[in-house]
Parts: sequence; C-alpha cells; structure tokens
Amino acid sequence: MSLNLFKKKNDAKQSFFSVFDNNRFFIKMMFSASPSYVIYTALDGVRNELSIFLEHTLLIGYVLEAAEFNYPFKRVGLIILIAVLLISLGMVFTVYAGNYVAEKERPKVREGIKLKLYEKARSVDLECYDNPEFYNELVLSISEVDNRIDRVSAFLRGVCESITVLVTTGIYFLTKDGRSIIFVLVSFILMYIFSLIYNRLNYNAKISKNPHERERDYVKRVFYLNDYAKEVRLNTEVSEVLLQKFENANDEVYRSERRFAGKKFIVDFVRKHIFSNMLGDVFYISYLIYLATVPKTIALSALVILFNSFNRAVYGLKDLTDCYSTAAETGLYVQKIRNFLDYKLKVVSHGDAVPTASAKKVELKNVSFAYSSNPENVIKDISLTINPGEKVALVGYNGAGKTTLVKLLMRLYDVTEGAVLADGIDIRDYNLNKYRDSIGAVFQDFEIFAASITENVIMEQGDKADKDRVDKALKDSGLYDRVLTLKDKSDTQITNEFFDDGVNLSGGENQKLAASRVFYKDNSLMILDEPSSALDPISEYQLNQAMLKATSDKTVIFISHRLSTTRFADRIIMLENGKIVESGSHDELLKQNGKYAAMWKAQAGAYIKV
Repeated sequence: MSLNLFKKKNDAKQSFFSVFDNNRFFIKMMFSASPSYVIYTALDGVRNELSIFLEHTLLIGYVLEAAEFNYPFKRVGLIILIAVLLISLGMVFTVYAGNYVAEKERPKVREGIKLKLYEKARSVDLECYDNPEFYNELVLSISEVDNRIDRVSAFLRGVCESITVLVTTGIYFLTKDGRSIIFVLVSFILMYIFSLIYNRLNYNAKISKNPHERERDYVKRVFYLNDYAKEVRLNTEVSEVLLQKFENANDEVYRSERRFAGKKFIVDFVRKHIFSNMLGDVFYISYLIYLATVPKTIALSALVILFNSFNRAVYGLKDLTDCYSTAAETGLYVQKIRNFLDYKLKVVSHGDAVPTASAKKVELKNVSFAYSSNPENVIKDISLTINPGEKVALVGYNGAGKTTLVKLLMRLYDVTEGAVLADGIDIRDYNLNKYRDSIGAVFQDFEIFAASITENVIMEQGDKADKDRVDKALKDSGLYDRVLTLKDKSDTQITNEFFDDGVNLSGGENQKLAASRVFYKDNSLMILDEPSSALDPISEYQLNQAMLKATSDKTVIFISHRLSTTRFADRIIMLENGKIVESGSHDELLKQNGKYAAMWKAQAGAYIKV
C-alpha cells in the first residue's frame, strides 16, 4: 500500500457496507481493549427501550384499557406492582453499567486503541513524514480517536435502542393496526435521505476548515510556548505577521462555516419538522381518529397508545437515521485509521542476520537514492568503503546529501539503486531492529524527552540503568559536574512538562545529554551528525576528544560544518550535489587545494596558518 492512502480520493463516498464495516472494525478494536465496556453499552441500550416500552406502552395502555373496560382493581394493581419492580431493576442495571462499568472501562478503551496507533506510528517508514498529507489526514484522524470512541459508543447504544424500539413497536402495531407501519416506513425513508445529506455537509464543512484551524492552532502555540517566547518579544514585527495569519485563518474558517450554514439549516429543518411533525401530528392522528370513529376498529385507549407508539417509532427511526449518518461520518475517519494500520512497510527485514559487536566495515556500492516526493536523485551513484575502526567525516555545503547518506546507512530509508553492506552482508538481510540497535547516533536536531536524566541517557526505563555506566557517559559528555549540582542528581526530571520541579537545561547542556547516549551504548558503528553544534569551542574540543577516546575501537562516521572537528578524522569525504567530489585526510585535501581547502580557508584561514 503506497503513501497515496492518505489522499482524499472519494473519501466522502461510502457504500452502506463500508460504513458498516468501518464501524464494526472500530467496535472490534474497542472490544479487544475492554469487552465489558462494549457489552454493557449494548445491553444498557436494549434495557432502556424495553423499560420505556413496558412503562409507556404496555403498562399505560393496560391501565387505560382497564379504565375503559372496567377491569378489576386488584388485578390492575398487581400488574402495576410487577411492572414497577421490573423497571426498578432496569434502573439499577443502568446505574451499574453507566456509572461504574463505563467510567472504569472507558480509559482502557482509549489506551488500547491509542497504543495500537502509537505502535504503528513508531514503525512506519520515515518517508511518511516527508508527505504533508500524512499530517493533514492521519493526524486529524488520530486526534479524533477520543471523540470517535464516544461517537461509536453512542452509535452502538443508539442502534441497540433503535432496534429494540422497532421490534417492540412493530409487534404492538401488528397486534393493533398493521397499516400504521406504512406511515413509519415513509417517515423513515425520507428522514434517512435528509439525515445522510446533513451529516455529509457536516463532514465536508469540517474538512474544509481543517487546514485553516491547524494554522490558527500553530499561531496559538507560538504565543504560549516557551520555545518562541524570546523571538516573539525581540521581533515585534513577527507578532504582527502571526496575528494577521491568525485573522486570515479565522476569516477562512468563518467563510467555510458560512458556506455550509444555509444548506445545513434547510436540510435540518426539512428532516426535523416537515417529515416528523407533519406526518405524525397531522396525517397519522387523522387516520387514527377515522379508525376509532367510523369503522370503530380500535378502542380509544388503543388510539392513545398507537399515537404515542407511532411518535416513539418515528423518533426511534430518526435516531436510527442519525446513527447511520453519524456512523457514516465516523467511517470516514476510521477508514483513514484502517489505512494507516494496514500501511505496508517498505523498510522491512529481508533476513535474520545479526550484526557483530565488533567495529563494522561499511561498503556502499553504486548507491543512488531519491525521495518519493521528488524523483530526482539526492544521492547519485556513490561507491565508498569504510574500514572497521576508521573515523570518517562527511563534509559539504547544505543540501549536499550528507544526512541523507547516513540515513541510508542506518536503514531509515532503502536505497533506490545499489546496495549498502555491513561486514560484507547487505543491510537489508539483517534483522532490522537488531541492525539499528547496533548503531549509536546523535543528531543535530536531537530531542530531549520529558523524563529523568538517566532515562534520557539510556533511552529506557530508569530501573534498567547501569548506574556506573550512566555516570561515565555523563562524565565523557562533560555534563556530570552539572548533574551533581541538581537536587536529585541523575534522577532529576528534565523539563517541567509534567513536574513542577523539573529542570530546563541550556542548549549546550542538552546537546551534552544527547551525546551521553552514544557514550552509554556499546555500538559497533557510531554516527554523529553535528554532535557539538551548540557548544562553545572549549566544550566542543573536550567533547570531540572524549568521543575519539570512547570510540577508539569503533567505526565512526560524523558530519560537521566545523572543519576544526573534521581534521581529526582518518579520512574526509567531500560531498556536493549527492556525489563524492574529494576524499582524503585533512592534510592531503589541503595539499590538493580543492573545494575542501577552500572551505577550510574560509572558516579557519584567518586564524590558522595552513
């Protein structure tokens, strides 16, 4: 399944079967998370309508009939007592199902479904994140999960209620006046059509507003997130631009709502008032009065109950049409979730080979690569061998293909042409997870998580940490002395996202924390993408020396725009437009007086004699 699964193609067109199947799929997901939640929701819907039928149709009908035909009071009283007991038991069940089971089990349902989505999200190909529709479509669907759970629960309960209404009132109509069903069916068909149109308009309105609402949300985040606080205050013009964007987006949202408002009003008015009130209050009551007064085929007590039952059946069918329309809207979201869960990974294990613990030999053989969003190759026919234990630096201007190349080495993408070998084995033949686990990496755009320092180092639960190794990793990265000043030492929580006493580290300290992950892991291949970009020169030198020492028996590939760092590499690879244009040691490349030498002179020529 390709990435075009996120496109809108015919999203708003669903067959009855697909609506049913999508909601069945979601109910099945809910059931797997909590069977009791689904079962009690359905049973309570049935119980509720059975109680109403018992009270408003059978009991009241019997009492009216008893008054009309003078039934013995003792018998009537006994029937009332039995009915009250049954209704009371039903109410007890509702309290148990709604106030206890539902409240206890609903969090399990939400957790179960979201865990499935998050598990899938962490394994999807990285190229999904290169596709804008991944955000526009999938993120919208995932953000709707809680709402969809509530809507599907209401749908399940509503269907059970409506079916119970149809069965009970249908039986009553057949026993009293079968032709009343015709009025019910006509009302059902008309209300079904217009309810479907109304909910389709609702969905289209939401899709129309979604891009503009996302833009509004972005501006909102800019004004309240700490990340943007300094820039917003130092650059007042940015605030004006953002406020203008907010106003423009708000205007677009308003225009979208206004565009659909008139149609929604007309359709809603017709379905609620014309087909319900006119058919019920005028035509059907006239028909019942005719039966009671002309042929006298029904008693007056039956007339009252038939009219109430008709209204109950009409509103039950209205609820059923609303349920279907709601299910159709939910089905559109669920289909996106199903597409996501069914997405076939492209980067998968083709074998079960396990990487060795020793330093890797890495070979690239005629490797080319192009992103799916752009058919033009970013990496162009590169062949390269990196020997075990060798320290290789990738340099080049922005867009040269350095980061893309290391992503291919880590198998975050698969090559378009050629092959990447590790220790003589095509990396596609390794077990994917074990191969990636054998690589230690620090990226320029690293992330620090809202967790303890220890957990940020080991990237696991804190109780799995080797304390001595954590301390050594922090020492090697240069962060250890700072950690000692903190109240809880390495157990200190980073950021105050969840903890009021959480610590916010500086940019350089965060980079040291990220670098400590490499020191902690005993990997055979290290990839360092600008690992010291936020550090001052002295800290950078200390970190580089510590890395060289810690990785002395490892194969290391690092990217840096600071050529003062690359000079320590055994070999420097100069990339340009996805190709290798120069290769050699620092001194060799300076003697060549080529593009690397020009970069070196531009950066350090004014300070270092070459």
